[in-house]
Amino acid sequence: MSVLEMKVPSPGESITEVEIATWLVKDGDYVEKDQPIAEVDSDKATLELPAEQSGVITLKAEEGDVVQVGQVVCLIDMDAPKPTGTSAPAAGDPKKEEAPKVAEPAKQEAPKPAAQPSAAATQTYATGAPSPAAKKILDEKGIDAGQVSGSGRDGRVTKTDAELAAVPAMGGSSLSATGSRSTTTTKLSVLRRKLAQRLVSVKNETAMLTTFNEVDMSEIFRIRKQYKDEFAQKHGIGLGFMSFFTKAVTRALQMYPDVNASIDGDFKINYDFCDISVAVSGPKGLMVPVLRNAENMTFRGVEANIKNLAERVRDGKITVDEMTGGTFTITNGGVFGSMLSTPIINPPQSAILGMHNIIQRPVAVDGQVVIRPMMYIAMSYDHRIIDGRESVGFLVAVKEGIDNPVEVLMGGDERKALEL
Repeated sequence: MSVLEMKVPSPGESITEVEIATWLVKDGDYVEKDQPIAEVDSDKATLELPAEQSGVITLKAEEGDVVQVGQVVCLIDMDAPKPTGTSAPAAGDPKKEEAPKVAEPAKQEAPKPAAQPSAAATQTYATGAPSPAAKKILDEKGIDAGQVSGSGRDGRVTKTDAELAAVPAMGGSSLSATGSRSTTTTKLSVLRRKLAQRLVSVKNETAMLTTFNEVDMSEIFRIRKQYKDEFAQKHGIGLGFMSFFTKAVTRALQMYPDVNASIDGDFKINYDFCDISVAVSGPKGLMVPVLRNAENMTFRGVEANIKNLAERVRDGKITVDEMTGGTFTITNGGVFGSMLSTPIINPPQSAILGMHNIIQRPVAVDGQVVIRPMMYIAMSYDHRIIDGRESVGFLVAVKEGIDNPVEVLMGGDERKALEL
């Protein structure tokens, strides 16, 4: 018998263990080569584990188990024959058409047991025995278990049933509101636990401070309205806000290089490139894929790369390498309705820009009160290596790019900048 031992592959550098999040197959199933058989969580991403060969699988780890990279998690019997006859009958198959006729006698007899009278007439319920926790509650309140309707299996009285029955016994009014009081305990994934650890360490180990400003989105609204159809038709992608903010951020980072830096013990590391991490919400939580050398990207390049990375996050196909090595992060809480927030730095980076929702607000322009689409922006930074002058100057430079994108970000020619 040829049996393949499937071991956990390394998801990326420095990752030594993963958690079996979900088995996509059952013990004894026949699997095809390259078929996804499990989802595994590392501290950076959720990845699919494909079958290395075809055969019958034997699982060697449970969901929730933390396993080391290189550990055997399942066996595949490559000599096992592929089962046959499991496919569903095709439309028009005589066997499929006869199935309802076989079930008819059982359906005709079903109403008989349901017609039994009883509990309603005597105001008692035919129930199973109470669980130990439920019995304790009922005994303490002096309630007869036979008077309680059980919602558990075979009419078993659960703890929740007992708690609800005890409300009137404790002096509650018959008009008191009642409802489910159950709780659910779920183990945090490796990704969520690592995220929690990193966020707490940022708060404890950095001198984090946040500065705020506001930007006028009028010109960006005008550009998008004027060119979005032409841009989409020519490039096959939408013209969103992120390309403007990414261009404004990379310009500001080049003006204030200390913001594009990280701290390593007693040393500061400055980067001559702008790798922008973009926060994307996915089914497994918040991911931060990276735009490499974003300072050299065009508007089209930024939009295309963000679209591709966002799709890979939502499809669960993003890799650890694609989320590693950013020098600055942009997060947009505005898509969820956030008006203002203090974003937390994404270590080992030293700063993060938070975008928020856009609100039509009255503002003073040239001595006149006008209504403009305004957005608050926030920059959190590590005060150990970024001073107030750099942080405020950086945010003002971002504001300049958003308030006046044609002159500051597009070189005075919006059509050329958009490659139209």
